[in-house]
Amino acid sequence: MYRIRFHGRGGQGVKTASRILGRAFFNQGYAVQDAPRYGAERRGAPIFAYVRASRTPIYERGIIQRPDCVVVVDDTLMPVPAAAILQGCEKRTLVLLVSDLPAEQWIQRLHIQGNLICLPKAGEGRESPFLWGMACVGAVARLLGVLSREVLSDALRQELVTLDKAAAEQSSNTALDSFDEMKATQIQIIESSVAAAATYPPPHWVDMAMEQGPHTAPAIYAAATSEKLATGLWRTQRPVIDHTICNRCWWLCSTFCPEGAIHVDSKGFPQIDYAHCKGCLVCVGQCPTHAIQALAEQEASRLSGEER
Repeated sequence: MYRIRFHGRGGQGVKTASRILGRAFFNQGYAVQDAPRYGAERRGAPIFAYVRASRTPIYERGIIQRPDCVVVVDDTLMPVPAAAILQGCEKRTLVLLVSDLPAEQWIQRLHIQGNLICLPKAGEGRESPFLWGMACVGAVARLLGVLSREVLSDALRQELVTLDKAAAEQSSNTALDSFDEMKATQIQIIESSVAAAATYPPPHWVDMAMEQGPHTAPAIYAAATSEKLATGLWRTQRPVIDHTICNRCWWLCSTFCPEGAIHVDSKGFPQIDYAHCKGCLVCVGQCPTHAIQALAEQEASRLSGEER
């Protein structure tokens, strides 16, 4: 199985590169996984993506822990510990890095035992950081030794179909130029064996002492017990109703209360159940006459003579 991990920054084509490589593998007849991993980051934040490809069904899941190849689209990520670029790298792992520094300097800096290849940032079609991901996917496709130029070209066409014609052509040319550039190197990505379940190192288990079921089990022993839980204890602001200006349009505040903590008394005035009011203040925003005001919980408790 081939295990490839891409690292870069948002906007550098890392996600697209993994999809193109996965598509090329798929078109070649491989079973494939390709997925990006990032949160709600802005452009420029570190992200990564990974690709698994095998001639047999893939049962592994999650992040690649022991990559055959690590692709680094931006060398400024190398000193960032949170990026975890070299995590799981072994002597057989090939590192492909976009950098103007020579490979020997990076090997010395990082104490890498395996092979490292540098793609110059100023290479053909790599003048823009937005194309570095395309350069990397072309280089990786060649270094694998199992994907043809035609297969890569077809994958590029399929995955870049949403781009305008000029951008798609520029991206494709960058990837294919890098594919041709790697013909001169004799280094190849080594396919690793599939991890066997019988030999896989088990995790370190932490044995927890068993507790009696009635104390911790998620069981409900009687109906209508939720009202006994005072969910208003964590409230920091309290909605207070001024009944002198209340129009008794209780259907507004009581309907919009997400906790159902507003009920109506016999005179038609809304009343707030402070034992269950969580202080979301939705009612404050919904009251058309502004009869509901928000007070700091400490101040409201003092004015009402309560003890918190």
